Amino acid sequence: MKYYTLKRRYFDFGTYSYLFRQDGSKVCCMVERPMLNNKASRSCIVEGVYDLLPHQSPKFGSCYALESQELGVTREGPSLRTHILIHKANSPKELQGCLAPGVDFGFVHGEWSVVNSSAAFNLLMKELGGEPTQLTIMKD
Repeated sequence: MKYYTLKRRYFDFGTYSYLFRQDGSKVCCMVERPMLNNKASRSCIVEGVYDLLPHQSPKFGSCYALESQELGVTREGPSLRTHILIHKANSPKELQGCLAPGVDFGFVHGEWSVVNSSAAFNLLMKELGGEPTQLTIMKD
């Protein structure tokens, strides 16, 4: 199994991170909603260890979902948070508690965002290869 670490920085307007492989090499950057006390569909999820699982979303197609029974995050529920996905998006306002990869950080429509999310997402999907992995989310 592969292991990844997401190292975050929190801001009032969003959460911005880098995703690293187990060997410490960088995979991509990520954007999420700001930390709003883990409110469903409005906040990034809490720090911790998650299973990163292949998922078929009706809205986003083939993607990955995060799960941690201990942290109250499951794909289907019942739980505190459901359907926390990694999918294409550029800015925090385009997300409802999910994570979006990018090749770099920048401004999109005057908002701090990730850029070229489609390219980063495709590279990440290829790297993960449809296999379950483990993701540790922590403050940078």
